[in-house]
Amino acid sequence: MGLVEPDLARGAARVRLASGGHPPALLLRGTGEVEYLHTPGGMLVGVAVDADFVATTATLGPGDTLLLYTDGLTEARTGARPGELFDAEGLCDFVRGLGPSGAPRLVAEIEALLDRFGEALDDDTALLALGVPAGTP
Repeated sequence: MGLVEPDLARGAARVRLASGGHPPALLLRGTGEVEYLHTPGGMLVGVAVDADFVATTATLGPGDTLLLYTDGLTEARTGARPGELFDAEGLCDFVRGLGPSGAPRLVAEIEALLDRFGEALDDDTALLALGVPAGTP
């Protein structure tokens, strides 16, 4: 669950996220820095009647991109070693290697990566990227 509030005057957007059991969002800054946006209390949706969901907040500035994804991406088998997974660290390294990227390029590069995994994917994968264009006043 999330909420995006654009701040047109600053060329930024405020994002509030709560997780329903998905991996933490990945934040690619316009500077090339990469960090995970952890959402504490990410209990699976529908498992408990009185589940608690805690939101976290981040501000996206010009050139920043936020990536939301399902665990099919980080549980793909890389084939490098038997049973080795393309984990959260592998994703972070991959995105860092792209440098500053807008949402369309980031999704296209990850789609190409998924194609290269081929049969290593044994779970569905969904991606959603949103960002503030670089050069936004």
